[in-house]
Amino acid sequence: MPAMKRFKTSYPGVYFVEAKADGTARPERVYYIVYRRDGRVVEEKAGRQFQDAMTPAKANGIRARRIDGKELPNTERREAERAAKDAEANRWTLNRLWTEYMSHRPAGHALKTDDCRFHKFIAPVFGERLPTEILTLDVDRLRVRLIKQGKAAQTVKHGLALLKRIIRFGVQKGLCEAPNPRKLTITMPKVDNETTEDLDPEELARLIQAIEDEPNVQAANFMRLALFTGMRRGELFKLEWQDCDFERGFIHIRHPKGGKSQKIPMNDAARAVLEAHPHVEGTPYVFPGQGGKQRVTIQVASNRIKARAGLPADFRPLHGLRHLFASTLASSGQVDMLTLQKLLTHKSATMTRRYAHLRDDALRRASDVAGDMFARIGEERPRGKVANLKPS
Repeated sequence: MPAMKRFKTSYPGVYFVEAKADGTARPERVYYIVYRRDGRVVEEKAGRQFQDAMTPAKANGIRARRIDGKELPNTERREAERAAKDAEANRWTLNRLWTEYMSHRPAGHALKTDDCRFHKFIAPVFGERLPTEILTLDVDRLRVRLIKQGKAAQTVKHGLALLKRIIRFGVQKGLCEAPNPRKLTITMPKVDNETTEDLDPEELARLIQAIEDEPNVQAANFMRLALFTGMRRGELFKLEWQDCDFERGFIHIRHPKGGKSQKIPMNDAARAVLEAHPHVEGTPYVFPGQGGKQRVTIQVASNRIKARAGLPADFRPLHGLRHLFASTLASSGQVDMLTLQKLLTHKSATMTRRYAHLRDDALRRASDVAGDMFARIGEERPRGKVANLKPS
């Protein structure tokens, strides 16, 4: 293709060539600028007369900004834009990591709760940051601010724990660099989680009667099994009929909180509930949700039972039954802490220790029985005589 004729303008370093306007046959000027950059001559297109409304004066202004370094040449600008786009594609911010993290987790109540925590606590502060851009001071400020806002220590702890999980996930998947531990250390707030929920005999009797009166068989048996086994709500949601070993007398628990799958004994009360419980056709779950899928909530029915029984406002109808199961065994004095830990599928003994004082009370009562017996013997012996305690 022959070189097009160049026409000078009244501005040095600005010229134009004649071409046809796009879509028409009329002639149009295409302006170019010539200047030096870093010791080399740069020649580039400034714009078209009609399409870009380019004039010699505008072209000269572009040339001046290029020379002053206020604007990059077109080629360098495009390269910078491509580099920025590539960098953005590789920029795994907390928002991107969370989206990827969610795609690897099963849908359900736990994921919805974490999604709420992320968007409420983490995203507004760290959403657009890389993990390596977060400092210990940033996390400390967030923790202090949430506590000052009246958030419970346990709520803050859940939020910060989620932040740690997201970062750990990104590092494990090779999506981001691991933060320098000298720059980022996430300190959890201290949580007083020694609270145990219990019911007095009258409250327990009302609860049992409320369960008996509940027309929803699924909800009633769900509550009964929680009371008789101490299983967690999520464990009961995931319970399948194949997990119920009636022959050997065990219930297999799939992935209990904080540990691998385990099994617990199927006591007579639990067996009676399961044997009488209806099987829903087309689903493997003992307590299926809508469409036979895994259940994700039973809150409406459990709160209805709680209200009918007139239980205290702070009593959680499901987790409270787990505490009640554990408290009853611990206070009986017949179950040691290691056995109780295994029944509750606690990963460590730390969580089980909250019930230790109840066992201590049982041992103290047993000790008082011995003390009372010896006291009565002392009162019944003749005065003035010293009992012979030496062995014969």
